[in-house]
Amino acid sequence: MPIIRADTGVITQINVFTVPEGGQQALIDLLREAAMSCRGIPGWMSASLHRELDGTRVVNYAQARDQAAMRRVFEHLRTSGFLDRNQALGQAHPGLYEVALTLE
Repeated sequence: MPIIRADTGVITQINVFTVPEGGQQALIDLLREAAMSCRGIPGWMSASLHRELDGTRVVNYAQARDQAAMRRVFEHLRTSGFLDRNQALGQAHPGLYEVALTLE
């Protein structure tokens, strides 16, 4: 389950993919497969996939306990070929974040 609270040390990767028309589901399916393959990596926490209603983008919101865990996740994704496969389905705009504020 995603944790969205400040001062936890949790690292969040937010990756916004731009996809060609009709390309959302193929990318979502691949990102789901990639997330499932990460579940056993120490420190991996969660992945949430979002589809833009206009069909042009997919957002992947993934979390790990800390930067070392996120590096392990990235290395797994790279060596397993997921990053290359993602590039074939959409243009990625990734970033690593920490929560600065939540307001309820």
